[in-house]
Amino acid sequence: MRYREAIERGDVTLTFRRWRRSQVVAGRTYRTAAGRLVVTSVDVVDPDRISDRDARAAGAPDADALRADLRGEEGWTVFRIGLAPATDPDPRAALQADDDLSPDDVADIDRRLERLDRASSWGAWTMPTLRLIEARPAVLAADLAASVGRERDPFKLDVRKLKNLGLTESLPVGYRLSPRGTAYLAATTR
Repeated sequence: MRYREAIERGDVTLTFRRWRRSQVVAGRTYRTAAGRLVVTSVDVVDPDRISDRDARAAGAPDADALRADLRGEEGWTVFRIGLAPATDPDPRAALQADDDLSPDDVADIDRRLERLDRASSWGAWTMPTLRLIEARPAVLAADLAASVGRERDPFKLDVRKLKNLGLTESLPVGYRLSPRGTAYLAATTR
């Protein structure tokens, strides 16, 4: 997140990660705290061979500072990851805006939400969470989670599942229903 603006400007084009195995694939787009990023390359590097130039491209003042900031176990592989901001529209945005739901669309969303409910250790959470966000938009996730007796992080993960279905939108603080989510709640019989 601290590099978001630098990535958007093109000042930061690399990141270095110490992992057991690669967590990204070149050519794919990932959603991150810094926005949607395209991984342009993935290479294994010897940390002692990281140059000051590469360190600066990763937002560090020099290679020593970058190496000191690497997290993870010493024996893990260090990856040099090229990245760029995604320039194509986020497919979730188009889905969130689509509020023209057919009966088949509503039935499909019903099935997906029922599947999420069945897979959850919390039981049926999807409709109560949608109704909670409808009733309390722009409220901190921690406050929403506490109001239903849940921890913040698992609650946020569940809301992300609703967002991936186009039903919610993230705000600077909290969430709101998307146009699709509003249309779905008006049409469903769940």
